[in-house]
Amino acid sequence: MRKRLLTFGEPAPWFSAPTNANANFHFDTVAGRYVVLCFFESTARPDSRKILDDLWQARSRFSDDHVTFFGVGHDPLDKEQSRVQEQIPGLRYFWDFDRRVAADYGAMQLDPNTGLQRFVAHTVVLDSRLRTLAVIPFDDPNTYAARLLQLIDSLPPLGQPHVAEVQAPVMVVPRIFEPEFCRKLIDLYEQHGGKESGFMREVNGKTVGMYDYGHKRRQDCEIPDEDIRRACMIRIHDRLVPEIEKAYQFKATRMERYIVACYDGTQNAHFRAHRDNTTKGTAHRKFAVSLVLNTGEFDGGFVWFPEYGRQMFAPPAGGAVVFSCSLLHEATPVTSGKRYVFLPFLYDDAAARLRHENLRFVAGEDVNTPQQAQQAAG
Repeated sequence: MRKRLLTFGEPAPWFSAPTNANANFHFDTVAGRYVVLCFFESTARPDSRKILDDLWQARSRFSDDHVTFFGVGHDPLDKEQSRVQEQIPGLRYFWDFDRRVAADYGAMQLDPNTGLQRFVAHTVVLDSRLRTLAVIPFDDPNTYAARLLQLIDSLPPLGQPHVAEVQAPVMVVPRIFEPEFCRKLIDLYEQHGGKESGFMREVNGKTVGMYDYGHKRRQDCEIPDEDIRRACMIRIHDRLVPEIEKAYQFKATRMERYIVACYDGTQNAHFRAHRDNTTKGTAHRKFAVSLVLNTGEFDGGFVWFPEYGRQMFAPPAGGAVVFSCSLLHEATPVTSGKRYVFLPFLYDDAAARLRHENLRFVAGEDVNTPQQAQQAAG
């Protein structure tokens, strides 16, 4: 049983439950459109009755192309006496008489004052990947439906079907960090400043760090605060790891690096084409995450994958490009402004054992210094 409601960016739990037309409707099959999932409990509740009636009056707003509605009811009388109306396609009801689905979504909670279980009526709005866009607890029933419809109207169009181009096997995943948290990390960088960031090479059987401004120019700030590091980890775990597991059948259990990196346009900052796991000291890395914190505040700074064409990837602020560490990739120069990114690597327990075994191959000192790299660059 989930102890809280879903939060922004979290994947919705998959389930199967009966509807009027299907004794075992699999919820995961509705992905590909916006989904409104309304946990109303029973039409015996005056607020639920009012909200459902208002939504029925606006039934033309729901379809299976752009946005579809599912009510989740728990009162057998609502089904037996047909106290709710359906419109297929677009508006349906799940019957959750044992409240199993409600528990998975956090609607069944213990009241801290009484110690008794209470139902939290609410609506969840999901994106086309079935990730949480908004959670709206029931409040004023007289305005609730209008506000929900206003939110639905603000959602961007999903686009028209089209023939796909060849694309690198990468994901762009939005809504991992919320805007306020992105700004908090940028402020942290500005407070502490960044240090020149090198890269790893294999030299005489050892993994060594080096600096070469022709190959890479970037400043990194290690996040010092344990609470902020934990907040980063929780968001990656709750909002991104499930997407990786779904797409690649890989369960990430470890995260390397808690850094905010800055590509500064005054330095034409960049990172030329490279792979992230080609040395003994980096062989454990499985997936790279390039999570942009401030889209729209810089020019340039795309991520692209030369082996798979010339498409340039630019996730929205708070979103990430996620890809296998074995893919050749490049961060193109930032020509103006500053591009701030959170840059972890993800791996699993087996890779953690490999990392431990390979520690003996990691050199304790870098080949050169940032000052020497600056002199070499002229």
